[in-house]
Formats: sequence, structure tokens, C-alpha cells
Amino acid sequence: MTARTAAFSCIALACLLTSRPAPAFQAAKSPPPEFDLSSSEMRPLIEGFSSDRGNLLRTYNIEGSPSQRNRLKQFYGDWRNRLAALKFETFSQDGKIDYILLRRYLDHELQRLDFEARDQAETAPYTPFSQTILQLEETRKKMEPVKSAEAAATLTMLVKQVEEIRRSVEYELRGQGAPDQKRRVLGNRAANSVTSLRNTLRTWFNFYNGYDPLFTWWNGEPYKAADTALGNYINFLRERLAGLRPAIAQGVAPDQPAEANGRGGGRGPAAAARPGESDDIIGKPIGRDGLISELTFEMIPYTPEELISIAEKEFAWCENEMKRASREMGFGDDWKKALEKVKTMYVEPGKQPDLIRDLALEAEKFVDERDLITIPALARETWRMSMMSPQAQLVNPFFTGGETITVSYPTNTMSHEQKMMSMRGNNIPFARATVFHELIPGHELQGFIAARFRPYRSALGNTPFITEGWALYWELLLWDMKFQKTPEDRVGALFWRMHRCARIIFSLSFHLSKMTPDECIKFLIDRVGHEPENATAEVRRSFGGDYGPLYQAAYLLGGMQLYALRKDLVDSGKMTNRQFHDAVLRENRMPVELIRSSLTQQSLTRDYSTSWKFYGNAP
Repeated sequence: MTARTAAFSCIALACLLTSRPAPAFQAAKSPPPEFDLSSSEMRPLIEGFSSDRGNLLRTYNIEGSPSQRNRLKQFYGDWRNRLAALKFETFSQDGKIDYILLRRYLDHELQRLDFEARDQAETAPYTPFSQTILQLEETRKKMEPVKSAEAAATLTMLVKQVEEIRRSVEYELRGQGAPDQKRRVLGNRAANSVTSLRNTLRTWFNFYNGYDPLFTWWNGEPYKAADTALGNYINFLRERLAGLRPAIAQGVAPDQPAEANGRGGGRGPAAAARPGESDDIIGKPIGRDGLISELTFEMIPYTPEELISIAEKEFAWCENEMKRASREMGFGDDWKKALEKVKTMYVEPGKQPDLIRDLALEAEKFVDERDLITIPALARETWRMSMMSPQAQLVNPFFTGGETITVSYPTNTMSHEQKMMSMRGNNIPFARATVFHELIPGHELQGFIAARFRPYRSALGNTPFITEGWALYWELLLWDMKFQKTPEDRVGALFWRMHRCARIIFSLSFHLSKMTPDECIKFLIDRVGHEPENATAEVRRSFGGDYGPLYQAAYLLGGMQLYALRKDLVDSGKMTNRQFHDAVLRENRMPVELIRSSLTQQSLTRDYSTSWKFYGNAP
């Protein structure tokens, strides 16, 4: 045996000894295929569409510019015409589903661009200088020679434009009191638009600066003046128009680099957050028309008001179950006392990683023993753990998951109140109800299979109704299967289900302009029993701009869709649990209604639209 062969043998033996072993009964079963074997007629077109769209977005990358919007409109319109020429009726079921997915995506993107144009029109009075900046960058991207002296004159004019609009807005605000929610939203959006423009100007300047000595000679000082003027204007809009305190309003200090966070803002919600405060939470309500558009895209055949009614009915069920568990714990119907008791059941500092590991393995064993789903050995072996920073916990006070589960728990830098809220909010019963949501059979297994089966579908709108709905569905199923054995564990599970009901209620109500962020925080504290810091972080996360408007509602609603589909296919005896769960995952991330169409071989038409009332008629 060579030294190299011996080394590999030792590594292989070490892997066998240290990896999590699969149950013995699994080896005797015929495993499903390890990779995608589908042959959809639409797959090459979707992959080509995704590649072309990527090229365009990398080329027309000035966020929110008319040139980007017009080019994308042309691109999506051309693809709609291309779809119309295809012979849909000759396609396989996979091909028909993929056709509907692409058509749905194109329709939604075209409507989104119209909404974007409307939003920009509302903030345009605060950015009359936008075309000056956009023209500089678009000329550079066309690779036209820069005229350094003319650019310096343009920058000097830009400073005057910014100062003029600032004085004009300041004059309009004289004598006005504290801003209402509508003005705060508008002010924050205007500040984000100016931040995006400032980033664009920085990109333009840095392309030439130092590489073209003549350019730097002419534009070094004019650029500094323009950048400072824009930075001051951003802070002015955030403080005076959006009503943020000065410390929060400094999105990007005038002498610091303006960094985009991917959505047009200078800083993400975590950077603006401060312990014990909620002033930074503003959000952007999209209105009823916007919600209807998003629900149509997600193939949810209910109105926002109907979904709120469904959530309220589910919330009432949770309260009744909470009272039942509370009585078992000796607190009568006062379930909040039972919840308070559960919050004291946390591990001591330093022990949270051990708890999460043990709960993850407990869930894997539970699923294995009931033969609920196929778990590839590599998926068991390769999930990992990391710890969440104190700053990140101001946005997400609980753990997040996938291939890496990120654990929230206090650090030595937190105040005593913060430490207690973090420990109480990440107690043992709470964790037992959600670790499997993040790992196996939840997000970790979902991501593992999605990378191997029909991955092209993820490019057409990675819907949260299956991404989060899949993980939440397991909370519903494991509840039915008595995974939570003690009343304390049931309280932990019910807390999270109430939380998901509350997410539907407060997030949709916010976008309907029926609740403010502070009212959403109070709702979570009073109705669900959240710790104040955790409730604030939850609302901050919901409206910080990193998630779509339906994301928080999608957890329970997507879970209920899968729950109803399982009832149709598994409870009826048409499929086993393993067959059903394996089949759902191999469809990848798309609306549950289309997964249902695939599993049931439902007849489809090219203009197919949502119709499946997975909850029945709304209350």
C-alpha cells in the first residue's frame, strides 16, 4: 500500500467513525435517484432565460434607472411573445408546469416594474438631480471618453441642485410637527433613493479616479463636495422627513464610503438597530393592490382580508390548546403563566450549542423511526453550526438555519436585560419546536435536495410559500405525531404557531396601512407573549426590506397548503409518507399549487391560474 493510499484509507476510516450513522433499516431500502432525471421541454429555455436575464442585470445595473426598467420591460415582453408561439398542448406535465412558472414570472416582473415606476414618481420631487447622476454613469458604461472639465462643471452644478432642493424641502416642513407614518415612509424611501444615487456617483468617480490623472485633477475636489452634499441631504431626509433621531439618521456619514446593501439603501436593518429602540423601523406598505398582485404571483386564491380571518381562527385554536397545556402544568386557563414558566427553562451560558445538537439528532431519529422521508447520508453529515452576533440578534433574535444553523444566545457584551430576553426567548421547549424546522427534515434537507433536483426552477421566483412552508409544515405534522411529549414542550410549539398566526395578521395589516410598526410590536408582546426586544426584532426583520411583503405570512399559509395536500394524498392511501415527502422536495421551490398539479397529474392549460382553496372557504 502506498503512503498516499494509506492516507486516504485513514481519512475514510475517520469519516466512518465520526459521521452521524444512518439507521440500519435504511440500507435495505431502494434509495431514490440522487440527481435530477427529469427532461422538461422548457428546461433549456428557462436556463437560457436565466442566463440572458443575468447578463442584462449585470449590464443595466444602475438600480431603478429608467434605462434598466425599459430594457427589462423589452426583454420580458419579448419572452412573453416567445412563449405564446410554443405548442403548450404537446408538452409533458413537467414542461407544462415549467411553462406556467415562466409565464407567471414574466407577468409578475412586468407588473413589478410598473409599481417601481409609480414609487419613483412619488419620490421624484425629492431627487430632481437624479438624471444628472444617472447620465454620468450611463455615459461611462457606454465607454464614451470622459470630458474631465465638463464633468467638473456638472459636479459643481450638482452640489447647487442638492442644496436648492434641501432648502425647498426645509421650507415646506417649517411649522409642521412630528411626521405621521405616511410621511415617514415617503421620507425613508426618498433617503434610500438618494443613497442609491450617491452609490452610483461613487462608482462613476472611482472608475476614473487615479487611473486618469487629468480627470482626478479636475474632479477630485468637486466630487468631494458633491458626495458631502448628498450625504448631508440623506441625513436631512431621514431626520426631518422620516422622523429618525439624528444618531439613526446618519445612514452613511458624509466622510464615509456609501455602501449598497443590495436594495438601494446605505445600511441594512441590523446596522440601524439599537437595543431598546424601534425608531428605525419604518417599512414600506405596498397597499391592497400590491398585496393582491403578490398573492396572484404566489398562487394564493384568497384576499388579504380572508387570510387575516384564517389566521385569527387558527390563533383561537392555539389559545385553546395553550389553555389545555396550561391546566396540565397547574396554571388553570392562564396560559401566559404557563408560558412564563417555560421561558425560565433555558440552559446555562455556554450550553446552547450542545442543546441544539441534541435536539437536531432527536428529530432525525424521530423521522427515521417513522419512515417519513429519505435523508441522504451526506445531508446528515454536512450540516454545521455557528453563533449569531449580538448586532444580528437585534434583527433576528432566534436561530436561523439551512446547511448552517446560526444560534442566537447572549454574549458577554450584552446588557443584563438583553441577556435575559435572549435566554428566555431561546429556551429548551421553544428550541425543541423549531430546530428540526431549520435542519432535518426542514431547511437543511430542503436545500440539499433542491440543489440536485430541478434546480432551474429556483430562478423563477424562490417562493417562501414552499421555502418556509416546507419547514413549517413539519411543525404541524410532528405536532400531530406527538413529538412534543410534555405540556411544557407543547407550550413551546404552540408559542411558535401563535407567532406564525400573528405574522399573517400584523404583516398584512401593516401593508394594508391598518397597523403601524409600534402597534405590530405591541401585538406580539400582548397577544403572543414575546419579550419586548424579541418582538421589536421580529417587526424590524419583517419590514427592513430584506424580505418580500408576503414572506412572514408564507410560513403558516405554505405549511397549511402542504398539510392539506398530504391529507389528500397520504391519508387517502394514494402515497406513503416517504413517497409524498420525497416527491414534494424533488419538485424544487415553486408554488404548492403547482406541486399539487405535478403529484396529481392535474390537467393544465397555458393560461392556468390559481384556484385551489386549500383551507376551504375563509371564515
